[in-house]
Amino acid sequence: MRQATSAKVAKLNRVERNAWTKQKIFDAATKVVGKYGYAEASVARITEQAGVAQGTFYNHFENRQELLDQLLPKIGIDMVRFIRERTGNGHAARQEVERFAAFFDFIREVPEFLRILNEAEFFAPAGYQKHLDNVASAYVRILQRARDAGAIVDYSDEEFEAIVHMLMGGRGYLSLRYSYAEDGGVVDVPDHVKTAYQKLITRGLIKPEGKSK
Repeated sequence: MRQATSAKVAKLNRVERNAWTKQKIFDAATKVVGKYGYAEASVARITEQAGVAQGTFYNHFENRQELLDQLLPKIGIDMVRFIRERTGNGHAARQEVERFAAFFDFIREVPEFLRILNEAEFFAPAGYQKHLDNVASAYVRILQRARDAGAIVDYSDEEFEAIVHMLMGGRGYLSLRYSYAEDGGVVDVPDHVKTAYQKLITRGLIKPEGKSK
């Protein structure tokens, strides 16, 4: 497997190889920060996990903090893409419930995300703010499209921004309450959490499908 990977990398051009190496460093940083936290995520640990020299690290990042500030936004973009791919084309209410469920699917696939997110405000504040801005702006656009389609009524863009942060905060707290298993792993939230969210959304924000008023 390692030989096959090496052969594949050898065929990449310089730009592709640099992108591949940088992704390896991001993947390694995800594992290291997820296991040890930001404070113990040294360049030495990250490069060892990535299987690259420390000199290679500095070809891509000016210093450790630059990597840490980019880490959460990078994972956040991956999360937005993951959720989008798992959201169908049905009514806005169903789509929102699908996005909610997909968020918890994502954190099971990337269990390091929760620790990276929860510590970022203190150890990588620039990255934390960029992540919030990225996710919130994407989410607001989703709600704007639902409003344009008539599924949401009587909400301004400013109110959408506030609602998005409510929903993002709710997911964060729900993940802390329900997603951690006793063995340290990440599990899916119980069904009653999803049904509670569905009822909240359909009765409190998005009008039920089929109703004209």
